[in-house]
Amino acid sequence: MKAILRLLAACIVFAAGAAFAADATPDVLVKSTVDEVLTVIKQTKNKRALRDLAEQKVLPHFDFARMTQLAVGRPWRDANPAQQQALESGFRTLLVNTYTSALSISASGGQTVEVKPVQMTANQTEVTVNTTVKNPGNDPVAIDYRMEKSADGWKVFDVVVENLSLVTNYRGSFASEVARSGIDGLIKVLDEKNRASVKS
Repeated sequence: MKAILRLLAACIVFAAGAAFAADATPDVLVKSTVDEVLTVIKQTKNKRALRDLAEQKVLPHFDFARMTQLAVGRPWRDANPAQQQALESGFRTLLVNTYTSALSISASGGQTVEVKPVQMTANQTEVTVNTTVKNPGNDPVAIDYRMEKSADGWKVFDVVVENLSLVTNYRGSFASEVARSGIDGLIKVLDEKNRASVKS
């Protein structure tokens, strides 16, 4: 759980506080949003406000369909459309809940983020944006955003923190649950986790 929290806390550098042109380059998109998000999360640790921040400003820039497919792995192909929709909904809610918890502990004074320029070709549709998060008194943290260009602009489909992938981190536990109780079992586990999070 601590690894997941660290991964999701890392995502604070990508929350968007304004509308960006669909043709904005991914590194410019990331860099343009960093300061605003760091300012917002330092203003409050109210869980409801942080959840609203995640819902409204962060999550629209993530491709949850692809993230869920990658996290579920091979069993995704065996799921029917209703099951796939339930998996995506459950995974999205799980990430929102985990992200909200991460936001509440991630804000700290003096945090800065360095975004490295992306070298890309005109027709390139997938890139990795490399960033480094620096907190006074702590070692820098390398964060890579794997992004794909869509009709709505660039979307994140994985976050890699110090070589630890968000979707890969979930894939192992998801595979174990599917092997134990099938796709419906995984859906049930996601629902139970999300209900428990609401009560906490």
